[in-house]
Amino acid sequence: MSEGHERKKQPELVRRALIDHAARLATECGLQAVTVQAVADAAGVTKGGLFHHFPNKQALIEAVLKDQLDKFDAIIEETLAQDGDSHGCFTRAYVKANFSMAEYAPALESTCVALLTDPVARTHWANWLRTRLKRHHATDSAPELEIVRYAADGVWLADLQQVPADLRIDRDELRKRLLTMATMRPE
Repeated sequence: MSEGHERKKQPELVRRALIDHAARLATECGLQAVTVQAVADAAGVTKGGLFHHFPNKQALIEAVLKDQLDKFDAIIEETLAQDGDSHGCFTRAYVKANFSMAEYAPALESTCVALLTDPVARTHWANWLRTRLKRHHATDSAPELEIVRYAADGVWLADLQQVPADLRIDRDELRKRLLTMATMRPE
């Protein structure tokens, strides 16, 4: 009598793989390539396995967005923990996070497109930003700091549009200028 081999289930690893493969597919081929079948195939699971974790494609896309926002937020929180000056601390962290996104920008490119085009994604982003701005209102509500954050948003937008480097200011110089502006106190 032989006993069948039973594979140990690892639902968190499967969920992680589904999110990672969906992000990779969106990055490499665009959001239209993120089909239930393509993600399931890439992750090595059945469509039923995917549906066990996500009830539909929209839920999977939202999980990818949340994952990317969590990564962005982790960079901000790490930077805030290291910042000794309260004035402009969130803005400096936001600038640093936007510039460090370039290190893993391919994984975020599709998320950025979704932020521009998808109402659900825009709502997630707006809620995330609103929460952070409320939390840091006392330190980061000056108009000059808002301008710096808008400039930082422009960096990822320029990255997304693949503006050639020779048409842009040196990235490191721009980062330093924005951080300096976020340090200056209003007169």
